[in-house]
Amino acid sequence: MSGARTGRRTTFDEERGRYVIDIVSQVNATHREIGDLPVATGEGRSLLLRRGYDAPVEDVWNACTDPGRIGRWLAPIEGDLRLGGTYRLRNNAGGEILHCEEPRLLKVTWCLGEGMETEVEVRLAPDGEGGAILELEHASPAEIVDELVRAYGPGGTVGIGCGWDLALLGLDLFLHDVEFDPATWGTRSEAREFATRSCHAWGAAIQAAWGTSDEDLAVAVAFGVHHYAPSEGDNG
Repeated sequence: MSGARTGRRTTFDEERGRYVIDIVSQVNATHREIGDLPVATGEGRSLLLRRGYDAPVEDVWNACTDPGRIGRWLAPIEGDLRLGGTYRLRNNAGGEILHCEEPRLLKVTWCLGEGMETEVEVRLAPDGEGGAILELEHASPAEIVDELVRAYGPGGTVGIGCGWDLALLGLDLFLHDVEFDPATWGTRSEAREFATRSCHAWGAAIQAAWGTSDEDLAVAVAFGVHHYAPSEGDNG
């Protein structure tokens, strides 16, 4: 597991009274690829994200597992937060805690509403310089994912990837004591640029995996940007 530490990628704008995010640096801090992590039912197809954090492994682990801290960068969480227990993120996913090896490995099922059950695995390792490398892999049954991409294009994959990019951005800001509210993020000036760059970055990984045409990819990217940062000119 390797990756670059992000360091601080924000500056404080005194005129606006808040931090301004270096969007290009944040997007480029993450490595993205389509992987093949198995799921409980067999062969899997996964979205893999890897990035470094300028914080010790133990601190990053705590930020990902302590309910009080999770709510400050991802979403408020409730449930029986132990191995074998269940969790629910407000207005987001829920599932079962499948595996937990502090401070290295966390694996959960991930289900949105009545949708398909998927699996998310978070892996942490020291970077050798006092920081941490985080890998997040979100896996679904390969046969289903491949068929959805063939039939309807990669819009769903781009959207999920951008959502995880946003989560890892929130974690980085939180670890640097920069306020981040996912619920209001879409209204910020940086949101559309982040969504656009994130979706295009996932497009390269998707083309490498499925050979998606430029036309289908453009539609998928537009869908992802509209979902995460709709502008006044967007329709639907």
